[in-house]
Amino acid sequence: MTPGLPTKPTIDTAALARDRLARLRAGLADQPYDAVVLTEPESVLYATGYRSMPGQVFRTHRMAALVTATDLWLVAPAADVPAGATVLPVDRISPFGRFYVESAAPDPVTEVADRHDGLAQALAAAAATLPSSARLAVETRDVPADVLAACGDVVEDGAGLLFAARSRKLPAEVELLAYAAQLAEAGIDAALAAAGPGTTEAELAAVVAGTMVAGGGDPRFVVALTGDRSALADAVPSGRAWKPGEIARFDVGCVVDGYWSDIGRTAVLGEPSARQRDVYAAVKAGEDEQLAAARPGLPASTLFGIGLDAVARGVPRYRRQHCGHGIGLSIYEPPIVAPGVGTELAEGMTFCFETPYYELGWGGMMVEDAVVVTAGGVDRLTRSGRDLRVVAA
Repeated sequence: MTPGLPTKPTIDTAALARDRLARLRAGLADQPYDAVVLTEPESVLYATGYRSMPGQVFRTHRMAALVTATDLWLVAPAADVPAGATVLPVDRISPFGRFYVESAAPDPVTEVADRHDGLAQALAAAAATLPSSARLAVETRDVPADVLAACGDVVEDGAGLLFAARSRKLPAEVELLAYAAQLAEAGIDAALAAAGPGTTEAELAAVVAGTMVAGGGDPRFVVALTGDRSALADAVPSGRAWKPGEIARFDVGCVVDGYWSDIGRTAVLGEPSARQRDVYAAVKAGEDEQLAAARPGLPASTLFGIGLDAVARGVPRYRRQHCGHGIGLSIYEPPIVAPGVGTELAEGMTFCFETPYYELGWGGMMVEDAVVVTAGGVDRLTRSGRDLRVVAA
């Protein structure tokens, strides 16, 4: 094991997939419909346990899942079938499109090409196995008309069911989210330990990403920016060298077994200036007050106001569109900690709290942490120090 890495929890991912499906079906039992069609890739993963590599690479990748109280279908491109068949029976995969794979022995996986022309036809074939009286819901109606038509007489919107199931995490999900968060932290720690005058943004990012990979994570974004570039919220690291007196702002995340992290930290090379300390104190106060106030029953919009007001007391002008977001199989899950979001925090929900500050020509600062809502408040899933980091110049 690489020194400084957290210990990865031992999670039976097949058992976790079964537990997620059981939770989804328990919610389905309380609905006025018999089946739900899932169209978001993360929800398909939630229900089926199948994590599609093409689905992570191609923006146009289309797939679905059909869930009933006793049956489960994966509807996916033929190229997904060989991998999908490792987690689902091949006779419960409805394929579409063209992809060829061979086998020395007869195998139904080799015969999936050209069965259906597209997602709508493949989904209709799966839906045809339901009783004629079955009532369906679709996770979101923001799907092509042909796909919606393939679902037959859609009577409900299934988004509420998915929110209820996915927003309150199972213990194993929390463990994976905590590990992903701590792996991101370890990357930042390693980068700062190796940094000094002249270290480039690209070099900082390489250490962060390498640490994530060493711990079994899949790096998804590494924002490691220095000097006035630290005010660029989501810019790609460059060859710019870090100079004494400058800020370095990190906003990084990886995926572990499908679960995301999104962590922020800030450092200064050499002794921070009075303004750097003051601005960071304001940013940290925003998250501190969120951490202290968050509890079941608190509306997300109220939590937003708490973070916003705390930071605004320490900087001349502070504006934000949100001060946090749910996290899980997606990097941004509802509820968002934003104005007008009346959804109440509930035990088992997981969030990233953040109150960053960006000033063009000066720099940006942030501290962002992952938390799980408990009966009495929140527990932080991150473990590293949240103070302004100082790197020897």
